[in-house]
Amino acid sequence: MRAITVSEVRLYPLHIPFVEPFVTSFGEEPFKAGVLVELHTTEGVTGWGEASVEINPGYGSETVATGMHILRHFLVPLVIGKRIDHPTQMPALLHPVRGSAHAKAGLEAAVWDAFAKANDMRLVDVFTQTLGDQHASRERATVGVSIGIMDSLEQQLAIVRKRVAQGYARIKLKIRPGWDVQVAAAVREAFPDILLMLDANSAYSLADTDHLKALDAFNLLMIEQPLSHDDIHDHGILQAALKTPICLDESVKSAGDLKLALKIGALKILNLKPARVSGYTESLAIYKLCAEHHVPLWIGGMLECGIGRAGNVAIASLPAVTLPCDISATDRYFTEDITEPPFVLNPDSTITVPTGPGIGVEVIEDRVKASAERWAALNPYPVG
Repeated sequence: MRAITVSEVRLYPLHIPFVEPFVTSFGEEPFKAGVLVELHTTEGVTGWGEASVEINPGYGSETVATGMHILRHFLVPLVIGKRIDHPTQMPALLHPVRGSAHAKAGLEAAVWDAFAKANDMRLVDVFTQTLGDQHASRERATVGVSIGIMDSLEQQLAIVRKRVAQGYARIKLKIRPGWDVQVAAAVREAFPDILLMLDANSAYSLADTDHLKALDAFNLLMIEQPLSHDDIHDHGILQAALKTPICLDESVKSAGDLKLALKIGALKILNLKPARVSGYTESLAIYKLCAEHHVPLWIGGMLECGIGRAGNVAIASLPAVTLPCDISATDRYFTEDITEPPFVLNPDSTITVPTGPGIGVEVIEDRVKASAERWAALNPYPVG
């Protein structure tokens, strides 16, 4: 395998309009935000990564402004001039900086992309080379769709009908107190056979246990992260009280967290987001644990643009990813993405892994610059 040496890193704030509003228990996301990482090597290769930070510290503590700051002043200096024999070296290189998982993930992803391109390999094949041949890609990722909170049940049912008609085989609904049991009941009545799950984004507490038990009536695939974003212990208590499987998201930020959650029975399913766990290296460690312990696994999303989406599709195509993933087609979110070609939904509710080297999609640099200009013009938070 050919090593790479990092020569330069450029950062761009991301601002892409959504085709429709996206509302969770945190509030409405007005547009897709993030930080794009463009990494150059002395070998003449360019790698791209996406730090899936947001405008406000809602899902996580990082924002576009803090992500740009940490990357520019602390993380990037740790890799400039460094020879990288394999991307799995990145956590050790970035270890002097605590936290900042999403920023680290964006920089590490750019290294994985550049390394794969330097070796004329697809990103997914470097994953397989790292894990072992038994983890060869299935070439497609089975996917579902995530639907935000609507203003009325009529609107909620209408958008579910639209997504089912488009071919999505699994529907995820965002919920919050006051918008949960009645939504599940209405959607299940209208669609008795679809794979249906609910995502609470930490909106409940153990005091809501009896209320959450009512959701057992709707044959749900899972309830995702019902309790606090940093809790494992109480999820174990709640899971013992529910028939519906609990899926952890925000609580699992490392392979060590997953080991603890498994030991105390805090989950039956895992949502793995590479951005949440500092990048692909830790993601592969968590993936291996799920494979070894036969934990149902799926890959979550942060509404990524094509750069992050390509990496998510790659890891979601690996064989131990056993449940439909939150990686919808490009047109679910954007009229115009940063990359080409767009990701499209196949008739069997899958998305195909790109065939080109690295992440396999072309980054359109004019769109990157236009996105950064939109951020500068419309967003009040500086990113210097």
